[in-house]
Amino acid sequence: MSLIAAENVSVTLGAQPVLRDVSLALHPGEIVTIVGPNGSGKSTLLRTLLGILPVDAGRVTRASGLRVGYVPQKLAMDPTLPMHVARFLSLPRRRSAGDIAVVLARVGLSDVERRPMSGLSGGQMQRVLLARALLAKPQAILMDEPTQGLDQPGEAAFYRLLEEVRSETGAAVLMVSHDLHVVMAASDRVICLNGHVCCEGTPRVVSNAPEYRALFGEGTSGALALYRHHHDHGHDGCNHA
Repeated sequence: MSLIAAENVSVTLGAQPVLRDVSLALHPGEIVTIVGPNGSGKSTLLRTLLGILPVDAGRVTRASGLRVGYVPQKLAMDPTLPMHVARFLSLPRRRSAGDIAVVLARVGLSDVERRPMSGLSGGQMQRVLLARALLAKPQAILMDEPTQGLDQPGEAAFYRLLEEVRSETGAAVLMVSHDLHVVMAASDRVICLNGHVCCEGTPRVVSNAPEYRALFGEGTSGALALYRHHHDHGHDGCNHA
């Protein structure tokens, strides 16, 4: 049974068709990454799955009572705003100090509760955003380019953290990314998007698919060497649209 599914979804923003006939499903416990060039509709698809954007055709379905955590691309905060981490994690719903301590420890940020949000590094900020998502005890975590602005070691550390979170909580992860360096091999399944689903399968299958090579070039297969994923769930076939 899928947690979230899109069936033949098409979305138009203004007069511009952004997605056409997109189908995908997120299953319990898997890490799925949507890759594609700029303007391919990745963030639009994520917002559609979250129910923020309406569909023009097709439908989005979610499992009954599904708990979803969301990690945005980045958080724009006024640096003069005197808000510490614990206060941020209690918005919009108040959280206990114990719950906050647990999720911060889970993301490797113990003892930062009183630190100002404006004093966090980029990597720390993304971990705080993940901690905030984990407060909902989500069955699915949706992430919009969560490692944007991080260097490659920071990306690799964040993806290892996601794998730990998945292993410990059983939550599925669906993220969109334009980074090919680490993200491909950090996933159980990759969906290559360019307005429609060009190709879908395991990282190795997708990286060798002609549709993927046409979008990203011939030199992308070396990305798999940077982070070796230990699981190989999902199907090995590449679905061509």
